[in-house]
Amino acid sequence: MITAAQLRAARALLGADQRKLAELSGLSVPTIQRMEASGGVVRGNVDSLMKLIDALDSAGIELIAEGALSRGGGRGVRLKSPAGTRADDEGGT
Repeated sequence: MITAAQLRAARALLGADQRKLAELSGLSVPTIQRMEASGGVVRGNVDSLMKLIDALDSAGIELIAEGALSRGGGRGVRLKSPAGTRADDEGGT
């Protein structure tokens, strides 16, 4: 899964506009726009989401799931949780 915020951040890391990401992924610009405008997790058909994720992966973007470490143990980009909402405060581990 990928969130709209992750998508915008990934595009920013690439220095790509929506048109360039559309070209890389084989999707239309309106599709990219809809994905980025969605709230939370990006919704779309599976084929479009896989094209997007594959394009980001090919471009060198590693999507880091919530609570996961990066494969290489290096730095990644992720959004901070809103202030005061840590996993241990919510009964998580």
